[in-house]
Amino acid sequence: MAAMTTKLDMNLLTTWVGKQETLNDEISAAPVRALSATLDRDDPLPMPGDALPALWHWLYFLPAAKQSQIGEDGHAKRGGFLPPVPLPRRMWAGGRLQWHAPLKVGDAVKRVSTIESVTHKSGRSGDLLFVLVKHEVHNAQGLCLTEEHDIVYRPAAQPGDPVPAPIAAATLATQGEPTGELWTRDVIPDDVLLFRYSALTFNGHRIHYDRKYVTQVEGYPGLIVHGPLIATWLVDLVRRHTDRPIRRFEFKALRPTFECADQRHVRVSGQPQVDGKHVRLWAQDHEGWLTMQATAELA
Repeated sequence: MAAMTTKLDMNLLTTWVGKQETLNDEISAAPVRALSATLDRDDPLPMPGDALPALWHWLYFLPAAKQSQIGEDGHAKRGGFLPPVPLPRRMWAGGRLQWHAPLKVGDAVKRVSTIESVTHKSGRSGDLLFVLVKHEVHNAQGLCLTEEHDIVYRPAAQPGDPVPAPIAAATLATQGEPTGELWTRDVIPDDVLLFRYSALTFNGHRIHYDRKYVTQVEGYPGLIVHGPLIATWLVDLVRRHTDRPIRRFEFKALRPTFECADQRHVRVSGQPQVDGKHVRLWAQDHEGWLTMQATAELA
């Protein structure tokens, strides 16, 4: 892959700070039913008034760019709500969420999104551009959810780029103040599962379904598992072990997770803490390397 030099015009990019976007939607039942099936759950059919599980709001307020406005990577061309960052690789790096009141099936909802910051850093493989977006989701009763969404833009991969040393996920079980109980679940993120989640979230990003594009253009070894999907697996693990709702959740992606077309699994783990309120959560790939860390605070 040929080297590419991209100049970042920070004077231009920072003019996006403060930009807002407002979207309206309805918490309809069909996406809830479909995600439940995608997660291999045996939930009853969703009914009006049912509480929406944590993170399932990502099924709504979906991007709807015209086909003529789609860029090479499958996302909308840059320079709309998000700044026109010229770096080719875009990833959901993490986030912090707080629920103030439940969202419910049947709710008419509004999301107000604001570009909070645009920040440049120099990494070992070149420029990094971080965009922080704040989302506030309201229903008829008021504010239900506040979310901070971290987006990172990176240069194209080059031969000889330094690779961060991986962290063994096994080391996490000895940290914090665990109760001794360990929750685990294995998932096989094959290309069909990735396609279903992309379809549910109307995510056209080609790194999740176009193997030729992701390997030859963006330089990854295979299809990439969606960061939000991994976070959803972590929250789903909590739901499989307790009925207590989640009040706060924060997560950080540490290493890309790739499809397991040969039936290798991804493992999600959780460990309740002695305070009875917090659960430490993490995900690991088929080699046992840590790919995401998270913390859930229970109500």
